[in-house]
Amino acid sequence: MATTFIPVHQRVSRRAAANPNAVAISCNGETLSYGELDRRANRLARRLQAAGAARDQLIAIGMERSIDMVVGLLAILKSGAAYLPIDLEYPPERVEFTLQDAQPVAFLTNAASRASLPPTGLPVLLADDASLAEEDDSDIGDADPDATAYCIYTSGSTGRPKGCLVTHANVARLFDATDDWFGFGPGDVWTFFHSHAFDFSVWEIWGALAYGGRVVVVPYTVTRSPSEFLELLVREKVTVLNQTPSAFRSLIDADRRAGLAPEALALRYVVFGGEALSFESLRPWFERHGDATPRLVNMYGITETTVHVTYRPVSWADLEVRRGSMIGVPIPDLRIDLLDEQLRPVADGETGEIVVSGAGVSNGYLRRPELTAQKFIDWTDPASGRVLRAYRSGDLGRRTPDGDIECLGRMDHQVKIRGFRIETDEIETLLLRHPGLRECAVVARQDPGEDEARLVAYLVPSAGHVAASELRAHLAKDLPAFMLPAAFVEMAALPITENGKLDRRALPVPPRQRPELAAPFFEPSGALERRVCQVFAEVLGIDRAGALDNFFELGGTSLAVLKVLRQLDGAGSRRLSANDFFQDATPRALARAMGEPAAQVAATVAPAATAPAAAGPEAVAIIGMAGRLPG
Repeated sequence: MATTFIPVHQRVSRRAAANPNAVAISCNGETLSYGELDRRANRLARRLQAAGAARDQLIAIGMERSIDMVVGLLAILKSGAAYLPIDLEYPPERVEFTLQDAQPVAFLTNAASRASLPPTGLPVLLADDASLAEEDDSDIGDADPDATAYCIYTSGSTGRPKGCLVTHANVARLFDATDDWFGFGPGDVWTFFHSHAFDFSVWEIWGALAYGGRVVVVPYTVTRSPSEFLELLVREKVTVLNQTPSAFRSLIDADRRAGLAPEALALRYVVFGGEALSFESLRPWFERHGDATPRLVNMYGITETTVHVTYRPVSWADLEVRRGSMIGVPIPDLRIDLLDEQLRPVADGETGEIVVSGAGVSNGYLRRPELTAQKFIDWTDPASGRVLRAYRSGDLGRRTPDGDIECLGRMDHQVKIRGFRIETDEIETLLLRHPGLRECAVVARQDPGEDEARLVAYLVPSAGHVAASELRAHLAKDLPAFMLPAAFVEMAALPITENGKLDRRALPVPPRQRPELAAPFFEPSGALERRVCQVFAEVLGIDRAGALDNFFELGGTSLAVLKVLRQLDGAGSRRLSANDFFQDATPRALARAMGEPAAQVAATVAPAATAPAAAGPEAVAIIGMAGRLPG
């Protein structure tokens, strides 16, 4: 293992000096060499310094995934500042909160994304500004190991997201400490698949560039189309793939449907992270590809401990043993202790909180000293007497006799949906700011027959009925799409246990009826339109869908879109894509997109009468996500 500290941006510069013509980045047919990447980043870094970039200062960066984004991230590190990733698909209010809370000195974007920026009051710099050619392109970029490299905001239990400060030393040692396991090198091709506001991207981008490999920037629409993504993996000869288990399940199905020869894929590794992995879900993959190549690896991780904490190869043999989410052993420079409520180690086989110590533990939360003191602790190891700086994950686990660790879920109500970490308390706090609600509870539930967990909000109105569409709009002002509940259930009272706590197990399964929407119900007309409505209802588990119902308002998610696409494949003269859902996710629009003549679907149908749901302890109102595909 390397012991000399070399920040990731200096590793990129060394690669550029050693092999300047090697391709560093590719995106939509465009490429950028290591030499040009380094020169562009150096020029932009000097421009950032002129705008106030300095040690531990934050530079916000928000744009579509592109070559410009990677250049911008590298330039921020070279400037001495830290990057603050801003996902422009988040609601403007959430972006505004993040910017006000983090107080960056500038905002970096590119010409294509500038129009999407909300008002920031910050100096705005363009990564593709033509005048940058006038800047000095010589090497720049020293870094102190303890200086901040990036600040990623995660969900907060008080309704207030928190920024996690990760240092250059935290990031650099991640690759040093895992090198013996993976042996990454210049011949590897990685995908930049995830949002830069999700810390899995740290591993994807800097893993590729630090080792001299090539990073393939995956356009957003391709990340939501498993068939197109599979084609990209084959075309680009990708060797290192990083996926949440939910996304990989969709890729498994696309691989099965495509019927490609296993040798068509060049994959060496598939690394899982972001959410619990069910080994059984990998059975179809092993049946097609066997147990040798690629190597599948489960890596439990936390933003506060720098992306990854553990390493657990998964083999066919694991499927023959009925086990939970096994996460393996800690990265060599990290340590995991399982502790009880008094922070005492529990015996093997007993359940305890996963507490992580070692070189990956970050500097805590930006301007949140009380929360930092609560979660980042000085813990004394009773066996050695050593005092360790450790992070209390809030996750539960138990150690097996062979030293493996099984992750058992959350101590609190934090959950992961499609890889995004969500504090349900944050959603509840925002819901209770609505004057029409007295009580609420938000849970993640995965009922029988459902392929993924979904957020469900259970509500007790303060007086009368509150329209679910109104609540959705209320939340959408502050929350990104992946944090919007897929269903809202109105109840007369929340169930409680004998000791007065919320009885989450007694919360009812949301009834499978058409959600209460702001728009009325319209009967479908035309064969394709009726077929799309039928598929919507089948996939979402509801009794019916109308011709003008928006798929996401019905409760649709990104993974549900994939199911719709599969069921409608071949139904029309044109094949639907995920991008069609971005344009208009109603059966009428999709039927037209599939080739049904406009004359068959143009007529406006009178809204069907709908009886209001009965009041009482059972659910009376359910709605779903709206807007762009979440995640």
